[in-house]
Amino acid sequence: SNLVAKQFETSSERFAHRESFPPWLILSAVILACLAGLLVMAAAKQNWPFASLTLVALGTAVVFLVFNVWTSRRATARSDQKRIDWTTAQPEIQRQNLNIEVFELSKILEVESEQISDLQSAYIVAEDLALRQIQHDESLPLMRHVNVGKAPFNAVFAKCDVLNCIDVFFLVVPELRQEKIDAMLRKIGQVKKAFAEMNVRMKVRLMMVLVTQLSEENNDRLREALGRQKFERTPVDIDIRLLDFESLQKIYVTD
Repeated sequence: SNLVAKQFETSSERFAHRESFPPWLILSAVILACLAGLLVMAAAKQNWPFASLTLVALGTAVVFLVFNVWTSRRATARSDQKRIDWTTAQPEIQRQNLNIEVFELSKILEVESEQISDLQSAYIVAEDLALRQIQHDESLPLMRHVNVGKAPFNAVFAKCDVLNCIDVFFLVVPELRQEKIDAMLRKIGQVKKAFAEMNVRMKVRLMMVLVTQLSEENNDRLREALGRQKFERTPVDIDIRLLDFESLQKIYVTD
C-alpha cells in the first residue's frame, strides 16, 4: 500500500547554515596528530612500551572519530529528510501520467480500444510489482507517488545520505525514448537545485526501473541502447534496474 508523504516544517531555524567542520572534528584531528607525533618519537627512540601504549591510544581515537563521523552523517541525513519539500502527488496527476504511458503502449502494441483497460491494469500491476521488488532489494520502505521539489516521481526512498528518486517504465520494445530520458534528467536536476536552495546536504540519485516484457535478445539490445551516451548531461548519479514482468509475477502473484 502507498505511504502518505508529509509536508514537513521548513522554519528558518531548520534552514540555518551549519558549520562545515564542527569543533569536535577539529579537536579529534589535533589529538590524532599529537598521538601520531608521539608514536613516531617513541619509535625513533626505540621506547617500545611507550610506543605500544601510544599506538593503542591512537587506534582508539581513530575508532572514536570514525564512529562519530558515521553518527553525525546519520543525524544530518535524518535532519535533511525533515526539511525536504515533498508532498503526495494528486490523484488526477497520477491518473494523467498513467493514461499517457498506457496510450503510448497501446500505439506500439496496436491494441483495440476495448483492450485499453486490460493494458492499463497490466501497467499498474507492473509498477506495483517493480516497486515491491526494489523495496525488497533495498530493505527499506518506499514512499510512492510523491513530488520532491515539485518534481513527480513514482517513488522515493532515503538510504544513508542519498535520496533515491524512482521512475518506473513498462517497456514492450527494446527502447526508451530520448524524450523520456531528457524529462527525467530535467526533473532530477530540479530536485538537485531545490536541495541546494534549501541547504539540504543529501545527495540525489535517479533510479530508473524498467519493467520489460522482452525476449533475451531484445533485453540485450536494450542494455546496449542504454549505454550509448544517453546520459551525458546527467546532473546526478543514475541507477538503472531492469526487471522482467513475467518473473515479477511468478515471485509476487503466482505460486
